[in-house]
Amino acid sequence: MKNIADETQWLDATAQAALVAAGELSSRELVDAAIERVDRTDGAINAVVLHWYDRAREQADAIDATGAGTAPAGRGSGDRPPFLGVPFLLKDLWAPEAGMPMTNGNAALAANPPRAVHDMTLVKRFRDAGLINLGRTNSPELGSLPVTEPIAHGPTRNPWDTDRTPGGSSGGAAAAVAAGMVPMAHASDGGGSIRIPASCSGLVGLKPSQGRITLEPDRDESGLSVNLVVSRSVRDTARILDAVHGPGVGDTVIAAPPARPYEDELGHDPGRLRIGMLDRDPQGNALHNDCVLAVRSAATMLEGLGHDVAPGHPEVLEDQSFTPRFMAMWATNMALGIKKMESWIGREMTADDVEPVNWAQAEWAKSVSGVEYGEALGAVVEYRRAMQSWWTRGWDLLLTPTLSEPPVRIGEHDALEGDPMAGMKRAARFVGFTPPFNASGQPAISLPLHWNDTGLPIGVQLVAAYGREDLLLAVASQLEAAHPWAQRRPVLA
Repeated sequence: MKNIADETQWLDATAQAALVAAGELSSRELVDAAIERVDRTDGAINAVVLHWYDRAREQADAIDATGAGTAPAGRGSGDRPPFLGVPFLLKDLWAPEAGMPMTNGNAALAANPPRAVHDMTLVKRFRDAGLINLGRTNSPELGSLPVTEPIAHGPTRNPWDTDRTPGGSSGGAAAAVAAGMVPMAHASDGGGSIRIPASCSGLVGLKPSQGRITLEPDRDESGLSVNLVVSRSVRDTARILDAVHGPGVGDTVIAAPPARPYEDELGHDPGRLRIGMLDRDPQGNALHNDCVLAVRSAATMLEGLGHDVAPGHPEVLEDQSFTPRFMAMWATNMALGIKKMESWIGREMTADDVEPVNWAQAEWAKSVSGVEYGEALGAVVEYRRAMQSWWTRGWDLLLTPTLSEPPVRIGEHDALEGDPMAGMKRAARFVGFTPPFNASGQPAISLPLHWNDTGLPIGVQLVAAYGREDLLLAVASQLEAAHPWAQRRPVLA
């Protein structure tokens, strides 16, 4: 008889949940299989930094003892949670689960991880959806870089090529899913951190609209960051979005609810869409030929599905002033993050406690006056309105590369002696296509539609008007059906 860990390794979360629902496998068997895969493969990848195996087994046994869970009203299919008994991983960044440790990729916290006193609402919704957390995945300190190489835990490596990054900041999550440890994993995106690792790791990565999913109780939906997952299938992404979307208490940015479940968009014909294609860097920077080929190939795929694809993009993407506006908010977020961690450890942090790139940003943020920060916020509002106006002029979607180059080698974003910001400067050449849509608040998805000649995944990005995740999922499911990627698996795994 085959090993269950091998039999279930490449099944998506929907298929794994179906096995439990049919009684073909127990939740405990699924969890033990996932643990076996983590233990077998993570030594070469370093994706999982905190392990909660005993608790996961207890939760699985409780599910098996009762035979079913109960979904909260309006969540899941009928009374059964949609992913009951399926193994999962949480990102080690700003996602507290009551009683469990979290380090935010910081060495000072990793030495004595604080335990959360409450759940993030999204974490509770993951649990209500039936998912069983095995632990936490690696993240760069404070999520600041588009690679996952924190001093606290060491670099996470790409299962497709362990000399290269799986991206960041949700790099541990992406590496774990790409290697088949779990079928999907929690991810967050403040400047591309769902889409970047999805592109690097050959996965589906949907950044929802601002205000689609509450950040209750600790964070603010009006900022840059949103949360969801990285996954191997469009249907998993649609079904988990159904399970977790919606506002929380005190939210001030709330995306309008969908007209119908997102799962209903799978296989739905969205009609003939007008799609703008951007196959160059609008800031005039270099764009790797692999990424040009990927976006042009995707355009051909979309035309083959009956859509009208033509060159076109929002003119504001060429605005050279966007990066400093974005960085004023980004650096301030680093400073606020350090302040929050100080409250957890009960003392002020110093340069010895924080990685040079984040300390430098926090120090620079201290020089930004309240008026200057207010001006930055106002400039981002102008940018958002200018960006979203393009979709009011007859365009349905924007097609771009997700990244400007293939996954980079481990170490390319390290701080240099005398230049702690070297990693951020390198990042600017790597991720120019993702941060604009954090500022605009629009939904965007990276899809694994291309692999280069050396076998590295190259993602492409589709962007919709604010609140139109339904359209992204409909088109993504069309592309997945016509040009499937499930058969592509890294050799390492």
